[in-house]
Amino acid sequence: MARELNFVEYCGILRENIIIQTVKPIRLTKHAREQCVERGATEAEVVEAIRTGAREPAKNGREIFRFNFSFGQHWHGNHYAIKQVAFVIKDEANEIVFITVYTFYF
Repeated sequence: MARELNFVEYCGILRENIIIQTVKPIRLTKHAREQCVERGATEAEVVEAIRTGAREPAKNGREIFRFNFSFGQHWHGNHYAIKQVAFVIKDEANEIVFITVYTFYF
């Protein structure tokens, strides 16, 4: 069973000069939690991406949020200046579900 993320239960998101405030619970699926660990994304990065990242439509009525972070570190033996965190959500009637997380290193 996926756990709810208390640290983002209330989130003000600025999109195209409109503030969207959500009090829906946000649920991170087991798959999304596993992908965060496997792909090197932290919960803090997920929060930052939802607050300030670019929002795009995705397949099946889902949305994807992307945000580029200054990285300047090694990941799997290579040095990267930027890490992009992208996650897919589904805005359900009673909750926001985090489906999966992707990371891209540049």
